[in-house]
Amino acid sequence: MSLYKRWNELVESHQTQNDVKSFWKHYFDKEKDNYAAILSEGLWVLEGSVKDLADRFNMDPVMFTGFLDGINTSLTTQLNIDELEEDTNITLTIEPEKLYFNMLDAKADWLYNLPQWDGVLSAERRREINQEYRASKMARSTKIGRNEPCPCGSGKKYKKCCGA
Repeated sequence: MSLYKRWNELVESHQTQNDVKSFWKHYFDKEKDNYAAILSEGLWVLEGSVKDLADRFNMDPVMFTGFLDGINTSLTTQLNIDELEEDTNITLTIEPEKLYFNMLDAKADWLYNLPQWDGVLSAERRREINQEYRASKMARSTKIGRNEPCPCGSGKKYKKCCGA
């Protein structure tokens, strides 16, 4: 059975609400430690087998697969998570700005507020990424207002031209 299937079974195996909370607290603490190490040491390229990388971050391979699932969209080349086994060799090339954006998207304040970001992205750049994130979530209307210039290029208002 693939590591990812085992990860999903592990996530779904908790019966009580307390078990679920305890599991995710433990996972998020490990995740926070992983990102703190990546950011502070500038580990933008990680190579090795899944087991070796899991050992490096003090995680078992199944839980590390959950971490890989979370970071996957922040990689230059995404992994095929479904096919990972302990001996699968992988290369993780992390894009810091994409990682920060995805942490905002996941609403993971315990990650995007890590003090280690100070050495990676300036406060100004993080603010810009935050603005880009907010703009990407904003609804945009494609409707043309009556008093706006007509899109046909005539120079007339829409209501006096194509909207008449």
